[in-house]
Amino acid sequence: MIKLDDNLLQQLGLGELPEAERKQLLAHIYETLQLRVGTTLAQQMSDAQLDEFETIIQPTDGGELPQGDLDDETQAKAAQWLEQNFPSYKDVVQNELEALKAEIKQSAPAIVEESE
Repeated sequence: MIKLDDNLLQQLGLGELPEAERKQLLAHIYETLQLRVGTTLAQQMSDAQLDEFETIIQPTDGGELPQGDLDDETQAKAAQWLEQNFPSYKDVVQNELEALKAEIKQSAPAIVEESE
């Protein structure tokens, strides 16, 4: 399981940011990773698979797809569906995370300077 926490920020040279900025940056990393993984996987899905997956993550009240975190039960169902239909999805997550980490590490000096 991937952990997005202060240890990750330390690895990226951003561990000394103020706590509020660290939390905001971790949330941004999480959202960006979700978007990139979702986009990559969606490009590999058939229309039927996309419909089926959207049904899993769709709120039970029929509202809009969630913008933030899914509840634990929905996350578990989505992960199970992905494991069955896209066994390599964890590789996609890891590849996207590594690419994102490289981008952030390259920008780390500017992020720290902007924070000061």
